Amino acid sequence: MVGSRWSAPPPGRRRGPELERAILDAALEQLSTVGWNALTMEGVAACAHTGKAAVYRRWPSKADLVAEVLRTGLPPIGEIADHGSIRDDLLWLCVRMRDVMESRAGQALRAVLHECDHMHAGRFHEVIRAGLHEPAHRLIRELVQRGIKRGDVRPDVTSPFVADVIPAMMMYRAKVCGSEWLDPDIAEMIDQVMVPLLRT
Repeated sequence: MVGSRWSAPPPGRRRGPELERAILDAALEQLSTVGWNALTMEGVAACAHTGKAAVYRRWPSKADLVAEVLRTGLPPIGEIADHGSIRDDLLWLCVRMRDVMESRAGQALRAVLHECDHMHAGRFHEVIRAGLHEPAHRLIRELVQRGIKRGDVRPDVTSPFVADVIPAMMMYRAKVCGSEWLDPDIAEMIDQVMVPLLRT
């Protein structure tokens, strides 16, 4: 009925998952352009073309919103197919890890960690741990076991420190040195560090 208060919402009005996705995309855009310190809930709402109340209803604070943006934005490493050797398996794993770190969300995460205060840093480190470090460690252990069964990894490589080497080196070069991981650098790390470690 015309004029009824039960009339349908205006066409094009976003609700539910569609609106949430728009807010998350807007927050990632804001992180990429203004950074953690200058990001505001009002700015995100404006970028998403919605009211700030819609943002606060879903995420009570900026830290809550940013953690969700980074958690959902990091691409998964995925599984590593059997390429026939531990060298090639680890090479593919490192390329996947680099892709995660260099994704838009990965770059935003590193920028946030540089900018945010100590109170919030632990929360965002947890995003790295759950989204990158834990999957990488699990995959490295699986690839080593696959190599042992295949016969190109020595059977006594059981120390948990072995799974730390690649993530530690990649994060050190990326975060501390500010260096990019080019394909030749990844190949050199695998050939000069990991293969001798696993096969000697």
